[in-house]
Amino acid sequence: MATPIQNHIKGSVIAALVAMVLAVPFIGLHTISTDQGLVVHTRWEWVFWSGLIVLVGSFLLTLAREALATRRARKPKLAAGTKPKRDDALTARLTKGFTIGIVLFAVTLPFMPFSDRYIMDVGTTVLIYVLLGMGLNVTVGLAGLLDLGFVAFYAIGAYSFAILSTSLGLNFWVCLPLSGLIAALFGVLLSLPILRLRGDYLAIVTLGFGEITRIVILNWQGFTGGPAGISGIPRPTLFGLSFDRKPPEGLTSFHEVTGITFSGEHRLIFLYFIALVLVLVAAWVINRLRALPVGRAWEALREDEIACRSLGINPTASKVSAYAVGGMLGGFAGCFFAARQGFVSPESFGFIESALILAIVVLGGMGSQIGVVIAALFIVLLPEVGREFADFRMIVFGIAMIAIMVWRPGGLLSQRVPTIRLSSQKGEAA
Repeated sequence: MATPIQNHIKGSVIAALVAMVLAVPFIGLHTISTDQGLVVHTRWEWVFWSGLIVLVGSFLLTLAREALATRRARKPKLAAGTKPKRDDALTARLTKGFTIGIVLFAVTLPFMPFSDRYIMDVGTTVLIYVLLGMGLNVTVGLAGLLDLGFVAFYAIGAYSFAILSTSLGLNFWVCLPLSGLIAALFGVLLSLPILRLRGDYLAIVTLGFGEITRIVILNWQGFTGGPAGISGIPRPTLFGLSFDRKPPEGLTSFHEVTGITFSGEHRLIFLYFIALVLVLVAAWVINRLRALPVGRAWEALREDEIACRSLGINPTASKVSAYAVGGMLGGFAGCFFAARQGFVSPESFGFIESALILAIVVLGGMGSQIGVVIAALFIVLLPEVGREFADFRMIVFGIAMIAIMVWRPGGLLSQRVPTIRLSSQKGEAA
């Protein structure tokens, strides 16, 4: 009879062989363009090293899982109906302190000595994904409604601003709430026909909604510009002050009014603070909604829809409101994205964007706002740091994602303080 170690070695060898077979077309063969055409070069040593890494990693991971399972088995078991004690007050204080630290760092980032155009651009991108993650977190994390087409609301918000600004001449501050309301309207329209769907069927319908939105944008050339997109989108202004060296007609330049020497970083800092304010307002609104009956209804719906009905909660209203709020935040993010880029096209709203946003919610922890922020930092910054690995940075990104899912399968912050808590006196009375 084979020992556990022998079984671990056998499984690791099989995983290494599979990895080597898959590595042959990806990294084992390398094409080079020459005067005689494409020449295929082999890199068998890379295939060997990939198999060796998978062999060692798989074996160590198996041993770690076995050690963790043994450790859990040795822990004293609790009586039925009891839960392990946890200092919720300490958790709340640590979460509050961490939140204040992140906000202070975000506010002071543009004025740090190391801050430059690249830092501002990456920071703004992180804030966009944080806002998108908060929107999807309402639908998936709080209400428990799986959505694989959230990028549709992102695209609707972006194209709403692009069309309203270029066709009707409306500025960013007028289009921002309009884009959110239009995206929320589409969220309501999406939720109504899928109220009875759950699980995989709900995921398929939302995925189809995202793809239908992208295809409509791609083919409705007279309205959306088709594959060429929409250009010439006006930039946001600060009380009518433009951040251009030569402002458009009817506007005044920021550096002329303030007397500050013109710099292209002023616009980047201004856009960064707009995104930061949007994120802070969205976080505050979501936290307030969670304390209201509608937020508690979302969390109850996530846990058990049948129990919600038995308690008199209307699942229809809860689902519609969750999709509306999530879609509105997605519309805000899309409007800001269009204003930042000055150009929108269908290529920016593919399925990969929905996958990244969903990864932010899942990795951060379902329903956790701080988890969304940390996961967005990880999702955006890791590929940037991995640029030094050139063609291998996505492999490094995938390995890091797998490591986090193995280490924290419930998300980085899977445990959070409940929205509503009964005091100890009420608990004893009950």
